[in-house]
Amino acid sequence: MLVTNLFPKPDTLITMEQLTDLKAILHSKRANIYYLEKCRVMQKDGRVLYLTEAKDENYYWNIPIANTTVILLGTGTSITQAAMRMLASAGVLVGFCGGGGTPLFSGSEIEWLTPQSEYRPTDYVQGWLSFWFDESKRLAVAKTFQQQRTSYLQRIWAKDRDLKAEGFYADDPALSNALSAYSDQLPSAQKVGDLLQREALLTKQLYRYAAKATQYGNFVREREATDLANGFLNHGNYLAYGLAATTLWVLGIPHGFAVMHGKTRRGALVFDVADLVKDAIVLPWAFVCAKEKTTEQEFRQQILQKFTEHKALDFMFEQVKQAALNGDDQT
Repeated sequence: MLVTNLFPKPDTLITMEQLTDLKAILHSKRANIYYLEKCRVMQKDGRVLYLTEAKDENYYWNIPIANTTVILLGTGTSITQAAMRMLASAGVLVGFCGGGGTPLFSGSEIEWLTPQSEYRPTDYVQGWLSFWFDESKRLAVAKTFQQQRTSYLQRIWAKDRDLKAEGFYADDPALSNALSAYSDQLPSAQKVGDLLQREALLTKQLYRYAAKATQYGNFVREREATDLANGFLNHGNYLAYGLAATTLWVLGIPHGFAVMHGKTRRGALVFDVADLVKDAIVLPWAFVCAKEKTTEQEFRQQILQKFTEHKALDFMFEQVKQAALNGDDQT
């Protein structure tokens, strides 16, 4: 499909048929996530472009919006009203962020601009709310998420040759024992606080395993720390949050209806969904890239490549949809 042929001329109205064409590719199947800085995003000749200024001339680069999920606008960016109109027509999520794609660097949160359409499926949000107000069912869904989280990690580490080359093995006794112990303890958890405590212990064990595999030395997880591993973990986690936010937005489920993170925490369900893939992909590559002293851009490209390779977005969609449609049957 030629993306450039999907767009109307800038001086014409967008028809319903063209709107359908722009959204023909499901969000879970779209290939692109853009982070842009020091450029201007605009609409030109029926396409969305970003303009970069060189010394002697300007360069225009096309954004295939029908195959794009998220655009992050970093430092030194601007966007025109006409460009936002076309992005909204294609269902692209647009956000402003700090330098490097991580809001922590700028000390502010991402402000999301979502296409203003409520014509999204209602069965998922209705299914989610059908169980959410029952604490026992909410806890059961949280346990299911945690089981899927460990299963996904084992699958990815078992088949990813690049991770094996870096010393990450799914059948390593230390890792297997930690994951098995965590899975065995999940059914006995009586409240979300129990899950959070056990999750924190598992995460510390995974950090210890990754630091040993990469010979990183003593590692302490501190979000404000300046070492490479902590910085890459922050960066990669925010990329996972972007995928989770996209999943929930497409399915029409508000971010406040979390099953594990605090009820009063803004966007808590985003963190629940992002946890499904963070340990499997972000955690090991943060340590590997820290060991190799890669640049921030190289780390970001590596994480996005692995998200695509291991179908992280598809996995998120699958788990959230199953929870929404079957959560009311949880006991």
